[in-house]
Amino acid sequence: MNLVQKSINYLKAISAETISNAKSGHTGIALGASSILFALFKDHYNFDVSDSDFLNRDRFVLSSGHASALYYTLLSMFGFDVSLQDLKEFRKYKSKTPGHPEYGVTDGVEASTGPLGQGVANAVGMAIAESIMEERFNTVGFEIFNHYTYVLAGDGCLMEGVAQEAVSLAGTLKLNKLILLYDCNEVTIDGPVQISNQENTAQKFHAMGWNVITVANGNSYTSCTRAIARAKKSTRPTIIMFKTTIGIGTDKEGTSAIHGIALRANELANFKEKLKVKESFFIPNDVRELCMVSTRRGKLEREKWNQQLAMYSSTHPELYKSFVSFFDKKKINYERIVRNISKFDGQSLRKLNHYALNELAYQTPQLIGGAADVAASSMASIDNAGKFSSRYRRGKNICFGVREHAMGSIINGISLYDNFIAFDSTFLAFSNYMLPAIRMRSSMKLPILSFFTHDSLYVGEDGPSHQPIEQIGQLRSIIGNTVYRPCDYRELVAGYEYCIKNRTPVSMILSRQDFPSIMTASYERALLGGYTIYETEKPNLILVASGSEVSLCIDTAKELAKKININVVSMPSLEIYNEQPASYKSKLFPKDLPVIYVEASNDAKPLKILPKNTSLYGVEEYQFSGPGTVVAEKAGFTVRALTKFVETKLKQQNSTKNN
Repeated sequence: MNLVQKSINYLKAISAETISNAKSGHTGIALGASSILFALFKDHYNFDVSDSDFLNRDRFVLSSGHASALYYTLLSMFGFDVSLQDLKEFRKYKSKTPGHPEYGVTDGVEASTGPLGQGVANAVGMAIAESIMEERFNTVGFEIFNHYTYVLAGDGCLMEGVAQEAVSLAGTLKLNKLILLYDCNEVTIDGPVQISNQENTAQKFHAMGWNVITVANGNSYTSCTRAIARAKKSTRPTIIMFKTTIGIGTDKEGTSAIHGIALRANELANFKEKLKVKESFFIPNDVRELCMVSTRRGKLEREKWNQQLAMYSSTHPELYKSFVSFFDKKKINYERIVRNISKFDGQSLRKLNHYALNELAYQTPQLIGGAADVAASSMASIDNAGKFSSRYRRGKNICFGVREHAMGSIINGISLYDNFIAFDSTFLAFSNYMLPAIRMRSSMKLPILSFFTHDSLYVGEDGPSHQPIEQIGQLRSIIGNTVYRPCDYRELVAGYEYCIKNRTPVSMILSRQDFPSIMTASYERALLGGYTIYETEKPNLILVASGSEVSLCIDTAKELAKKININVVSMPSLEIYNEQPASYKSKLFPKDLPVIYVEASNDAKPLKILPKNTSLYGVEEYQFSGPGTVVAEKAGFTVRALTKFVETKLKQQNSTKNN
C-alpha cells in the first residue's frame, strides 16, 4: 500500500470513528468524499495554519455541511487548530467540532454551513470578491490576489433552488477561480436520486456557462487530483462531477441506509480491519509527515506573498496605498452623511437611502452590493460606480437578476471574504425568499445591510400579494437579525452606524411613499432603538410607532391635545431598544400608563418587549388593490381612526379603574 492510500485509509477510519464515538453523524459522505478532499488538501488547497486568515489563501466551503467529521479530520491531519481530542468531542456541547461547521468556532472553517445549497452560493460570493480584488490591485508581475474558491456539494445541494440560482449567475459572470467539487453518489435520504431528479447535470451546467469535468471514479485519489489540476486552468467556473460511492467500504455502501448513521462497534471494527487501521484516533508519523509537506508549502507560499507585497509597496506606491486603504477600518463620519442628505428632507425613505448609500460609498471603498432586479425601484445602488460583470470587475453594483434567495447567500459570501461592506435589496414582500440567508448571516454576525422597500399598505395598487403585512414580524423573529424601520433620514443613518460598528446584520425597512421629516427626530437617540419624539407634560397615554406611522401618531397626539396628553415614542428598532437598561426604559414608559403600538403589520413581538399594558394597532388581514392612501384608510391608518381607537382604550381603562 502506498503512503497516499494509507493516509486516505486513516482519514476514513478517523472520520468514521469520530461519528461512532459521538453516536451520530453522517458516515456516508465522510467515506465517499474522502479521496476528493484529501486530493484537494494535499495537492491544491493553498493555506497557512500559522495564519489561517492569510489574505491570499484559497477559500474552501463545505456546502455539504453534514460531512463535518471528514472536514474536521482533514483540518486535524493538516495542522489546523483541531486536535484528536477535539475529534473525540465531536457534536458535544460547546465543542470546537459542532455537528455542522460553524464560522468563528473551528479554525479553518470559512462559513457556517448545513442548510444545503447555502454554501454553494457563499462560494459564488467569495469568488466574486476575489475577482474584484484581482481587478483592483493586480498588475503586471504582481498577482496580489490569485487564489481559488473551492466548494464541496452533493446531490442534495444541487437540488436546492438557492444553489441553482447562484451557479446560473456564476456562469454568467465567468468566475473562473470558482471550482465546484460535486460528490455525485446519486443517493439521498429517501433513496436513489432518480426518484426525484433525472436531469442531466453536465448538460445543465454547460448550458449555464460552466466548464464540466467528469471523473468516473471519484474514489480514486489520482483521478481526483488530476481533475482539480485541469479545473484550475479553465477560463470559466468549473464543476467536477466525481462519481463516488456513498459509505464506501461498509456493508451498506451505495445505499441511503448509510447516509446519516454511525457505525456500531462491530461494524467500525470490521471497517477498520479492511483499511488495515488498528489504532484508535491516531495519525501515524509517516501520514502526518505527508500532510505536513502540504502544510509547509502553504506557509512558504504566504512568506513569498509577503515578500511580493513588500516589493509591490515600493514599485506601485499608489496602488499599495489603495490596498491599505481598503483594509483600513477607518472611522466613518456618519454626521457628514446626515448633514449631506438633510437637503432631501421630505422624500421617501428609499430615496433618502439612495443618497445615504452614496455618501457611505464616498467614504468607504469596500462598499458593494446590489438588488434582485429592482434597483431602479428600491433605489439601492451606487451612482457612477458601474455594474459588476464578466467584463467589468470594478463595478460596485451587482445585478443579481430575479434571484432573491441566491442574492442573500452570495452577499453572505462577499461579506465573509474580508472587510467588504455589503448590501442587498428587494421589496419587503419578497424578503421571504431571503429568510434562510438572513438566518445564516445572523448566526455568523456578518455586517450586512439589507434594504427592504415598499414597506407598508401604501404599495396600494399592487394588491395583497405585495402587501408586506407579516414580513416585518418574520424578520424580527430571526435571532441575531436587527430590524430597523426609520421614520426619517436621521434615524436611517443611525441604522447604518449600528450595522457597521457592531458588525451585525441589519434589515432596513424603507417606505416607497414620500412623507415629511420630523424635526424632533434624532440620529443620536435613534441609536438607542427607541426614544420620545413628541413629548407632553404628564402624559395620559403613550403611542409607539416606527416608519411612516410615527407621523400618524404625532398627528393623532396633536388632534387629541385638548383632551388628552399623549407622548409619542419612535421605535425604529425593537431589538436595539431591548438592549437598553431598565432605567432608560422606565423613563420612556412610566409605570401604569397605557401604551399603544402602531404599525402596519401583524407582528406581536412588541407585546414581548414593551410594557405589559401595551395594545397593538395593526393589520390582521390583507387589503384589496387600490391607491395606497385609500388602502391605508380602509385599514384604519388615518388620524380619525387612530383617534377613535385611543379614546376607546382610555375609556376602557377608566372603566376598569372605577370598577
